[in-house]
Amino acid sequence: MARIHGGADAQGSPRWDFSTCANAAGPCPQALAVVRAADPTRYPDPNATVVRQALAKLHGVEPRRILPAASASEFIQRITAVSGRLWPGAVSVPAHAYGDYAAAAAAWGRPLTGDDEIATLCWRADPTSPLGQDGDAGGRDAARPTVLDAVYAPLRLEGACAWRVETLDAVFVLHSPNKALGLTGVRGAYAVAPLAAAYDSEALCQALEAAAPSWPLSAQSEAMLLSWSTPAAQAWVAHSLDTLAAWKSDLQRRLTERGFSLRPSVTPFSSRARRSRWTCRACAPRALPCVTPPRSACRAAGASRPSRRMHRRR
Repeated sequence: MARIHGGADAQGSPRWDFSTCANAAGPCPQALAVVRAADPTRYPDPNATVVRQALAKLHGVEPRRILPAASASEFIQRITAVSGRLWPGAVSVPAHAYGDYAAAAAAWGRPLTGDDEIATLCWRADPTSPLGQDGDAGGRDAARPTVLDAVYAPLRLEGACAWRVETLDAVFVLHSPNKALGLTGVRGAYAVAPLAAAYDSEALCQALEAAAPSWPLSAQSEAMLLSWSTPAAQAWVAHSLDTLAAWKSDLQRRLTERGFSLRPSVTPFSSRARRSRWTCRACAPRALPCVTPPRSACRAAGASRPSRRMHRRR
């Protein structure tokens, strides 16, 4: 399965990049400072002991429930492979979803289905990707391995996650802080493992740990995750939401004036209802149209290169 991503490519980095849904107010200065100060001459702790402890404190869980990953996409591949070995069967993917769910299923020979009852791995998201809307509230996911993709949760601008604590405790919750911190070039993610599930989630966690790279985190990703767990970084992200909301409102107004019809979104990014042709030269992408607010929305009109399509990169 071909995977097409936004961001840099063989032509280099675009001047105006609408594709990655990173926090446009970033990078977070506290996180950037610790990433730059990370020592790349030494191996980080392969067990990520301090990282697990810090993230466990952030989420109010036991450290054993924190599963570090090289990236969100790496975890998607790993859990698809491992859960398929333990419980062969189909993968349930939402109608609108991050493309790596289906790509991983195809890579490991697992069919896709829209029927959760016959699936042996289910994907959820809140907010959803690529539409940035409220996701399914869960509640029936303890019977089979299920992952809630919460990558865009820190960038929610309105409303709240409808998942209750007990439903969150029954699924894997996937986090990739580089989005919220505006540091997408730094890879590194983690999942919070289920506390209680109707299947043998402990066996799955052990298999996931066994299938992980010896060093899933680099020195830079270790530093980023440690920074993410601090009150300073959390406060910066929370403060940035006011800026993002203002930019989004301005961008929506400008796009509407240019004839775009936008779907509703609870995140800084929006998707466009399909039209026969583009009316805004500055925002014309190479493929599917989605937008997220840059520092000054449509000043891109004079840009020499078009903005990218919005295919989520993790």
